[in-house]
Amino acid sequence: VQLQESGPGLVKPSQTLSLTCTVSGGSITTSYYAWSWIRQPPGKGLEWMGVIAYDGSTYYSPSLKSRTSISRDTSKNQFSLQMNSLKPEDTAVYYCKWNSNWGQGTQVTVSS
Repeated sequence: VQLQESGPGLVKPSQTLSLTCTVSGGSITTSYYAWSWIRQPPGKGLEWMGVIAYDGSTYYSPSLKSRTSISRDTSKNQFSLQMNSLKPEDTAVYYCKWNSNWGQGTQVTVSS
């Protein structure tokens, strides 16, 4: 299974970030599979953001839940992350992941 993130590299504060993960080599609806978003701010550790399961159910980090939404497009075999009210501290490399399979990551910078 391969994953590839896509989205804007630069977002202004207070705006909404939208990232998409395109999955190949496997279906996002395969039973019991779960697809995650993880980020890593510069100089910091990995932060789990949330997950969407094979049945479309979602779970979020409590610290990000109020600003984060994960959805999917089964016709395109993609799942997406939306985060609103962005702050400079949301600057990070954002990854999508399934089990031990990670996307290459996409840099998102929040700056005016």
